[in-house]
Amino acid sequence: MASTKRGSRAAVGSLLEQLDEAYDRQSWHGTNLRGSLRGLSVDEALWRPVPDRHSIWEIVTHAAYWKYAAWRRLTGEKRGAFPHKGSNWIPSPTSPTSGQWRDELTLLGGFHRRLREAVAGLRDTDLRRRAPGGKEPIGRLVRGIAAHDLYHAGQIQLLKRLLRS
Repeated sequence: MASTKRGSRAAVGSLLEQLDEAYDRQSWHGTNLRGSLRGLSVDEALWRPVPDRHSIWEIVTHAAYWKYAAWRRLTGEKRGAFPHKGSNWIPSPTSPTSGQWRDELTLLGGFHRRLREAVAGLRDTDLRRRAPGGKEPIGRLVRGIAAHDLYHAGQIQLLKRLLRS
């Protein structure tokens, strides 16, 4: 991205590429988060390798929650916009349907788009400051969300292998 009246945006452009490649755009590293979820049934999303481990469903909700939390920090939004009670690791529904699973995937995509829009509105100089209520510089927060997506994409790929073996 070129310089604009609002200031340089090359670093912001790089962060947007990182977010996109980690979530839903082609990249060199293989499957991204959205790709790891393609075609999963409700039963596959709910499967656990052992009783006390997280399911893919819970990982999806967790990833959506942290995209929401980062978006909230960048925009100054008040708490309460996340549709599930709790934070971080939220249990999957007790009697889930395929419609609820689609809704969870939509939630993840929606918070990714909101976060992406918030990042797109930044200047490179914004990346060094801390967001209200945050401990880390904004640039580190956004890089962390991209890394978080990739970490969980790998985790989901592993869970799918275990499930199907």
